[in-house]
Formats: sequence, C-alpha cells, structure tokens
Amino acid sequence: MTPALAAGLQVAFVLAVLAVAYVPVGDYMARVYESRRHLRVESVLYRLCRINPHTEQTWYGYAGSVLGFSAASVLFLYALQRIQGVLPLSGDLSGVSPAVAFNTAVSFVTNTNWQSYAPETTMSNLTQPVGLAVQNFVSAAVGMAVAAALIRGFVRVSRGGEIGNFWVDLTRGSLRILLPLSFVIALILLSQGVIQSFHPGFASTGLDGNSVTNALAPVASQEAIKELGTNGGGILAANSAHPFENPTPVSNIVEILAILLIPVSLTRTFGTMVGDRKQGLTLLAVMGILWGSLLAVTLAAESGRRGIAATAAGAMMEGKEVRFGIPGTALFAVSTTGTSTGAVNSAHDSLSPLGGGAVLLNMLLGEIAPGGVGTGLYGILVLALIAVFVGGLLVGRTPEYLGKKLRQREITLAALSVLVMPALVLIGTGITVILSSTTGYQGNSGDPGSPGSIHGFSEVLYAFASASNNNGSAFGGLTVTSDWFQTALGLCMLFGRFLPIIFVLALAGSLASQKKTAAGAGTLPTAGPMFTGLLTGTVVLVAALTFFPALALGPIAEALQ
Repeated sequence: MTPALAAGLQVAFVLAVLAVAYVPVGDYMARVYESRRHLRVESVLYRLCRINPHTEQTWYGYAGSVLGFSAASVLFLYALQRIQGVLPLSGDLSGVSPAVAFNTAVSFVTNTNWQSYAPETTMSNLTQPVGLAVQNFVSAAVGMAVAAALIRGFVRVSRGGEIGNFWVDLTRGSLRILLPLSFVIALILLSQGVIQSFHPGFASTGLDGNSVTNALAPVASQEAIKELGTNGGGILAANSAHPFENPTPVSNIVEILAILLIPVSLTRTFGTMVGDRKQGLTLLAVMGILWGSLLAVTLAAESGRRGIAATAAGAMMEGKEVRFGIPGTALFAVSTTGTSTGAVNSAHDSLSPLGGGAVLLNMLLGEIAPGGVGTGLYGILVLALIAVFVGGLLVGRTPEYLGKKLRQREITLAALSVLVMPALVLIGTGITVILSSTTGYQGNSGDPGSPGSIHGFSEVLYAFASASNNNGSAFGGLTVTSDWFQTALGLCMLFGRFLPIIFVLALAGSLASQKKTAAGAGTLPTAGPMFTGLLTGTVVLVAALTFFPALALGPIAEALQ
C-alpha cells in the first residue's frame, strides 16, 4: 500500500465515522442542554451542594460561578500534589515541588494539560485519577457550558439577560455526555491493549541485559477522557506515542476520532438549538476547510525526503512511531493542534520546518479547526461576529447575526476576546527571547540567523502559543522547568482560558437582553458558501496580520534554508 493510499483511507475512515455520528451526537447534546428534566443522581448532587437547578443566572453570576469553581479546583489540585507522598498509592513518590504543582494545577484546570514533568516519576496513582482525571472531565465540561450559554444568548430574549445555570450545565456535561462516551472509548482502547492497572510498575530485563522498571497506571480510563475532553495530558511521559497508551494503528484512529467527535458535533448542536441547522453546517464547513488544508500541508511536508536519513527512510520518519507511519502521525498532529488537546503520538520537535510550522499555525488560528470541546464553538462564533461586522459594513446595514444586532458593545467584546491570545503569545515570546537565561534552556541555540537560533525561537513561540491557546503540546527541545517558564506559561494558561470566557459570557448576556429582529433584504446571510468564504478569510486574515512576522522569524525562515 502506498503512503498516499494509506493516508487517503485513514482520512476517509475518520470523516465517515464523524459523518455518521454527527447528527445523533449533536442532537443529543442539544437535548442535554435544553432539557428541563433532571436525572435522579443530578438531583441528589444538587441537594448535597445546595444548588437550586431551576434558578437562571445572568452573565455576572455565570462567570462568577465559572471562576469560583475553577479557583477551588486549582487550590485542591495544588494541595493534592503537595501532600501525595503521605497519601495511599504514592508508590514511594514524594510531594510535587511548589512551582511544578502550581503549573500543573493551572494546566489541568484550564484544559491545557501542559506537562513540565515526567508523569511516571512525579505523579502517584492516586493523584492521577483523583486529581488530574477529574479535571479532565470538569474542565472540558466548563468549556461546553460556556458554549451552551453563548448559544442561549442568540436564542433567548430576556430583559435580565439570563443565560442558564452554570452548575446544571457543568453537571450535565460531565454526567450525560463525557462520562458515558469516555466509558465506551475506554472499553475500545482496552480491547486494543491499552493497560489499566493501579500497580506502580514491574521489572523486566532490557535488550542490554540490565533490569529496568516499567511504569503502570490506570491508563485506559484516563486516555479516553484525555482525548474526548480535548485535554491531552499523558499519564506516561511519551504520551500517545507510548505503546501502553496507544499500542496499535486502530487505537490511534480511535483516539483521533475521540479528539474530533465533540467539537465537530457541537456545530450540529448549535444549529439545532438556534433552529437553523444550516448555520451549524456553515461553521463546520469553515472548520473542515482549515483542518483539511493544514492536514494536506503537513502530509506533504512529512512525506518529503529532505536529507540523507529521510531519503533512506522514504520520508521524514525521525521522531515518529513506525506503527503509525506518516499518515497516522500527520492526522494525529493536525487534529490535536486544531483542537485544544495537546496529546502527541510523535515528537513535534522532529517535524520538518514546514510541518512544524503548519501545526504551530493551527494553534495560532485560534484553535477553531474544529477547536476544543466548547472552546472551538464559541471561538469560531466570536470570529463569525467579526466577519458579520465586516460584511455588514460592506452592505451598508447594521450587522446582525441570528436576529440579534451587533452594536458597539457586542463588537468590542468580540474584539477583546480575539485579541487575548495574540497578546499573550507575542508578549510572552518577546520577553522570553530577550532574557539572557533563555538560551541555557534551549536545546537549539546559536548565533543570530543560524539554524539553531531560528529553531530555538520556534520552540519558544510554540510554547507560548500552546499555553495561551490551552493546547499543551510542545517542541521538546525547550526545557521549561525553570521558575520563569513555570510562572510565565502558567499565567498564559490562566489568562488565555478565563479572559475569553469572561468576554464570551458578557457577550452572551448582552445578546440575550436584546429583542430579535426580522431579517431584512439587506441583511447579510450567515449560512451558505458566501459566508463560509467570508468567515474563512476573516480567520486567515486575522492570524496572518497578527503572526506573520513571528512566523517569518521561525518556521518560515527555517523552511527556506
């Protein structure tokens, strides 16, 4: 089988499965967030936590609940890591250092799952499921809840601007969507040989005759929600390149499907909830165009034969698992950087300059192709409002989207939400590269303009793009264990997660307080090929104008050498 045929078959299979699941999963999620009925277990939780599930919240209350819940989660996870050495299932591991514990707590609560440590030798088999896996569920549910709140802003007409109840949305997203789907995926992964054990490890004899210890963990259960919730943090250091996490080409495809399933299906949820499914299909088309374009670039770049080693191997196989090959690697890399997953089945630092630049650009587009669970949907909706504003100026009418006028307040909030990520990436990268200590943490450095210095800059840019977009993947040549990187990247994760959420919820409240207007003859249509092109162009133009100079100093310069 030729590499081109293998790539085509894998992509076709992934698209076919997503097409089959699109309607039932998307409509099911719409019913979850629109239902007025509470499950018995949910009612028990509400009583225990003294929550009134029938109370609606304004955007102030909703945002306060999101921030309060997330702050409590950070404190709990930080404390758990610090005292894990005296808790059961510690496996003789001591407590995590303060800097790493802070960075990790922020990372998992913000759905980033950036890891500046080796999981096997740092996190116990109690911290992994009780601390990290729980956050894999609830941090994903927070993103979905915010997306549901924004959809209600378009649908509802309420003088008070109520957009739902965060605690109800959080509970339903966790129990009705993420938990059952992750259970099914975990069973499939178990059938492929993914391990599930609470033993700390076992000894074996290596090929050199020396005894080595192989780490064990409850991998299958965490691997499922790691991918399904677009989290990405590996329970083992090699992440989804480890044979205990991702042993076969079948498990590789299953994990890719898990990554894409909810973000893709949420466009159907959006169309169903607003009563116009063409709107959801338009957003899906934009996501598909961006995802497919970057996949084609990455496949072409990694299938090339640049250098003696690549010519001998028939492709750029350095840093890639032979059981996946170029097609499975490129498909995974584009899917994980197009969402906020950050899981990897290869060493992204070993990608070709063009391939590495493509996955970096995938994040810099704002991770909307198709984006993380919830974050991708509300991210592309914010960009859709920007596109409608630009289009509205062209037709000479007040811009409207789904019957809601986009006034100064709405456009300001949308613009602020869009500007957060670029500001964090560029400011963080700029400060870091001028610090004299930075070169000591780079695996690639050298005189300005040299190949080493160019790739070293790309590594720093990738790190801040990953943290600010709540992705979590990395170019492995950069050591990020210093206090500067732990703190700076931790702050980027916090601001990159919660500032857009605040702006999006404020936008939802503003839209919900408006009355709907009837579409006029001059109103810009927001469904169909014309708006698909306008929105795609807006996404690319915003990213190009913002990041082209930085990309020219890194991946582009490296590719031209």
